[in-house]
Amino acid sequence: MIKMVKSSKGTLSGKTRMLKGKSRVSVNERVKTFEIGQKVVITPKAIEKGLPHLRYRNRHGRVVEKRGKGYLVEISDYGKTKKLVVGPVHLKLAS
Repeated sequence: MIKMVKSSKGTLSGKTRMLKGKSRVSVNERVKTFEIGQKVVITPKAIEKGLPHLRYRNRHGRVVEKRGKGYLVEISDYGKTKKLVVGPVHLKLAS
């Protein structure tokens, strides 16, 4: 009897379609900076460093502090405030 290979249950398993077409990132996006207190939108790209969980995709938040190369972003999730460490590639200014 032949056993089939068990499918992966990793972080991005079954979720790569959400990131399809979002893999090209310029140098400017990798080194962009934000000021404390700026409003930002979480937009995950297909780069794993600093990638927030995909449930927080398109959430608006506020930059609280800089942590290493990433930023601490405070969002509101069903009445609770949550803090996420997100890489600058996955953030853009809210309009």
